[in-house]
Amino acid sequence: MKIGVAKETFAGETRVALTPEVVKKLVAKGFEVVVESGAGAAACFPDADYQTAGALVADSESVYASEVLVKVRKPSGAEIARLGAGAVLIGLIELCEDDGTLKALHEKGVKVMAMERIPRISRAQSMDVLSSQSNIAGYRAVLEAAGLYGRFFPLMMTSAGSAKPVRLVVLGAGVAGLQAIATARRLGAEVWAYDVRPETREQIESLGAKPIVLDIGESGSGEGGYAKELSAEAKAKQQQLLADELAKAHVIITTALIPCRPAPVLITEEVVQRMREGSVIVDLAAATGGNCPLTEKDKVVVKHGIRLVGHTNYPAMVPSDASSFYAGNIKNLLEIMVEDTGAGLSLKDFSTDEITAAMQIQPGS
Repeated sequence: MKIGVAKETFAGETRVALTPEVVKKLVAKGFEVVVESGAGAAACFPDADYQTAGALVADSESVYASEVLVKVRKPSGAEIARLGAGAVLIGLIELCEDDGTLKALHEKGVKVMAMERIPRISRAQSMDVLSSQSNIAGYRAVLEAAGLYGRFFPLMMTSAGSAKPVRLVVLGAGVAGLQAIATARRLGAEVWAYDVRPETREQIESLGAKPIVLDIGESGSGEGGYAKELSAEAKAKQQQLLADELAKAHVIITTALIPCRPAPVLITEEVVQRMREGSVIVDLAAATGGNCPLTEKDKVVVKHGIRLVGHTNYPAMVPSDASSFYAGNIKNLLEIMVEDTGAGLSLKDFSTDEITAAMQIQPGS
């Protein structure tokens, strides 16, 4: 079975779907791997490393002729045109935005496997790309804040004087938020955190942060471990109660997302105006409107003396490790998608496994 590894063409994307280390393991299991020349260059994986691992490095035409094509981001129209009928595409399809990609893929007869649709069940943890990439985003967001904040993060004492530790607040205690807490604590910050799901309090405390507890009259716990959208009344109460805590912060990392919905507003303009000049807000929800309405997507702006960071692809800032994590997720998925018939590897019926059944996007869905 031939697996094609395409070079990413999405602006600013530096990751690659498979790394040489993972390619070597797949080749050992009987897969034939074809890598587009230069596919791993931005993540510091040269073509020579893929060749050493047993892959064939070729042009895009050869890669797109593969039975299975693996990507990080969804394909462009030109890339879809290269795919053969009956091919299997695996990647982040970004389903919340209907831009005609799915229609074009289905018209071409491509079987679409969306990595973001992997269910959050125990046996799928090793394939959960949203968690692996969110973990990187939480880490990198704190480093971005530290670089932009004009003061120390930890307590610093010298003969010339001392500096107090930064007061950092993390909004949202999912995978990205918990990693942000852990990273900020390692840098010496005093960390507070808030999440609408009451069950996260223990996780926040286990990382050495202090939970912000608000009584908003309802729980924000949703299905599959995600937060759900609050009622209008609860949102208003949440903003009001959070305001004083946020106004005291020097750095805020926001990670609150609701799948396929606009990001909830947690930091109002009034709160930004109350923060100390030079403070930093890193808004990981910038792609869906931002947890602060002043955030601008893919920009760093200064408003009311506060730096607002709206980057939308933090994993691409750590491309080597982000690619390694993503490739590991892909490898684990491929192992349940194929079987050895004795005459070689062949694809299973995707509907017979709850993981692949949940991932497959059918026409009209």
